[in-house]
Amino acid sequence: VQLQASGGGLVQAGGSLRLSCAASGRTFSSYAMGWFRQAPGKDREFVAASRSGGSTYYADWVKGRFTISRDNRKNTVYLQMNSLKPEDTAAYYCAAALRVIVSTIRLPSTYGYWGQRTQVTVSS
Repeated sequence: VQLQASGGGLVQAGGSLRLSCAASGRTFSSYAMGWFRQAPGKDREFVAASRSGGSTYYADWVKGRFTISRDNRKNTVYLQMNSLKPEDTAAYYCAAALRVIVSTIRLPSTYGYWGQRTQVTVSS
């Protein structure tokens, strides 16, 4: 599967952005989809994930500000980000995995397919 992320940009603190990740292939609905981010000098960290059955998972620090959703008809997963903070500034990546277990869904190593980065910059 190939992934194409988009939707990043520059936004003021408190603003919103919606990231999109379009996937190729006919079996999108079978994949778990995840969003990760990486700030300069930091490790890549988990943001949110959606399993093929619809269950969603979030990093603790998201605290209701972000929502992951997917449209299997459009082969697309979204990350709606509200109440953005300067510390949300990072390169954001979408990822896909065909078989996941809940205990590893937050690990980058679980995902075998990655899209290119989309940059999110939040100004104070």
